[in-house]
Amino acid sequence: VQLQASGGGLVQPGGSLRLSCAASGSIFSIDVMGWYRQAPGKARDLVADITNGGYPNYAGSVKGRLTISRDNAKNTVYLQMNSLKPEDTAVYYCYVDRVGTMPNLTYEHFIWGQGTQVTVSS
Repeated sequence: VQLQASGGGLVQPGGSLRLSCAASGSIFSIDVMGWYRQAPGKARDLVADITNGGYPNYAGSVKGRLTISRDNAKNTVYLQMNSLKPEDTAVYYCYVDRVGTMPNLTYEHFIWGQGTQVTVSS
């Protein structure tokens, strides 16, 4: 299983970005998809995640500004980021957890994608 993230970049405060992360491989299910972020000199923290059934979970600092969604048919998770602030600047990492794979019907746990840089600055 591999993850490919895209959509980062430079944006002014108050602006928007949309991150995408697609999982590839012999996948038949993905329980949880989500995003962490890591600012310089800080720990990697959860931003948001979403279950296979579409139930989201957000860090308090991003509620109301960031929206997570997923397309199960495409094994892709999205992070729509609005009203961005300088403190949102970080490397954003997507992940998936409890991924069902074929042909042996086994599960893989907590797989990271490569990071994508988001910079919010005027």
